Amino acid sequence: MKFKKVVVGGTFDYLHDGHAAILTKAFELGERVLVGICSDEMQLLLEKDSAGIQLLDLRKRALEELLRSRGWLDRAEVAVISDAFGPSLKDSELEAIVVSPETRARAEELNRLRTSKGLKAFEIVEIPFVLAEDGKPISSIRVRYGEIDVHGKLLKQSHL
Repeated sequence: MKFKKVVVGGTFDYLHDGHAAILTKAFELGERVLVGICSDEMQLLLEKDSAGIQLLDLRKRALEELLRSRGWLDRAEVAVISDAFGPSLKDSELEAIVVSPETRARAEELNRLRTSKGLKAFEIVEIPFVLAEDGKPISSIRVRYGEIDVHGKLLKQSHL
């Protein structure tokens, strides 16, 4: 393992293969992993379609079940976050952050804020999107709308 403590964060709505990929990378790299999961209040502030996002209790239970099933639960710290950065602006033990192309800009912003507070910048590890059968990224919103399942299998044809 390359780092003592790695951070990853998200809504973790309709836990899908993209979430599994980002978590897998985080646990490959870190002895411990801080997993930030958006609070119900924060999800309403997100700049994406938040209608229909599952409640925190359901999302957190699914996340913890995935961590347990992969043998990662004892190395994980799940934190409910109510802002874009959670404990990552205060935790000096954090060394790296795992992101997707969609969240890289936020990690770069986080690094600027960390260094302005005298904390060490994260190493940013970006993994590629996990693609569905149609070659587009798997996302919770696509699962929610019934386009794909959590593994990226197409469920209905788009009428575009």
